[in-house]
Amino acid sequence: MPASAGYGRRADAYPDLDYVYAQCSGPGGLRLAEHMADAMELREGATLVDIGANRGLQTCFLAKEYGVTALALDPWNDREDGRPMVDHVVDNAREWGVGHRVLALGAGVPDTKLATGSFDFAYSTTALEMIRAVEGQQGYQAALREIHRILAPGGVFGLGEPMHLDVPLPDDLRPYVTRGEFSWADCFSDLGSTVAAVAAAGFDIVQAEYATDATDWWDEFARHDPFAKADPEGDPATLRVDAGRWTSFGVVVARKL
Repeated sequence: MPASAGYGRRADAYPDLDYVYAQCSGPGGLRLAEHMADAMELREGATLVDIGANRGLQTCFLAKEYGVTALALDPWNDREDGRPMVDHVVDNAREWGVGHRVLALGAGVPDTKLATGSFDFAYSTTALEMIRAVEGQQGYQAALREIHRILAPGGVFGLGEPMHLDVPLPDDLRPYVTRGEFSWADCFSDLGSTVAAVAAAGFDIVQAEYATDATDWWDEFARHDPFAKADPEGDPATLRVDAGRWTSFGVVVARKL
């Protein structure tokens, strides 16, 4: 069960990282969610759509800790048990006591079928880079345009995404980041290119950074993500070989004018 907040950093109130990473995808967990929520200036009573919510733990955290009403979107089934991700969202929302403020819909971008201007905030972490791998930059751009469309004027979009630094890919790392389905080389872009894509979708960029905690977030991921723990020669090996030379994590905050 999640602990209740009320002291220090909000994410620190949930110290069971095995639990957190079993319910989230990619690095950062609830620390990433808190970092982005503060950068986005989430406000109580606002509406938020979480794009690619996975099991919805970050969605529930934002609803509980920041008082937003959230719609979690995810079209995928869970890799572990085969259930729709949105079923996990509903279960987590009840467990966290925010079932009245978290809804779930089995849909993704760009085919949300949501009304134009529906939300005050849009939030997406470790999700859109998968679209880049499957559908290329054109598909990625279409997803960003859809997020822009469903935001209200003045709405804020927060994007947290695994990225690579703006440096050449080291030769010894290449075999690791080009292997398998959804390889990191296919998924990841650099911060400058991502900022350009968000701006091209019609957003005004408010903030863009390689997160200073990126290394810590990736280290947590390698130690606590259940799939990483089950396959130490997979992503954990990639991170060991990388040693911070290429892999990072970027955050972009943008506004719909």
